[in-house]
Amino acid sequence: MQKPIIKTNQQNPESTELIAESIIKIAEGFDKINKSQLTRRAIVLLLHDAIGSTKIGKKEIEMVLDAAPQLKKHYIKDVKPLKK
Repeated sequence: MQKPIIKTNQQNPESTELIAESIIKIAEGFDKINKSQLTRRAIVLLLHDAIGSTKIGKKEIEMVLDAAPQLKKHYIKDVKPLKK
């Protein structure tokens, strides 16, 4: 598997708080998807069809559905809301 290339903007980097908030939103969003009334198979099929003609298979989608809700637990130590 090829290592992904991560582009960074050195002049305007993302704040750690913004990244943390994004990770929390992603994790919570996938948690809501997993707890929805749709069956797991229906969610996988909908995502697979929505992705289109890429080489992403149903197994990979299932792995993301399993792992995404855990992002918050693995990457966020101290959760503080951003000031708006």
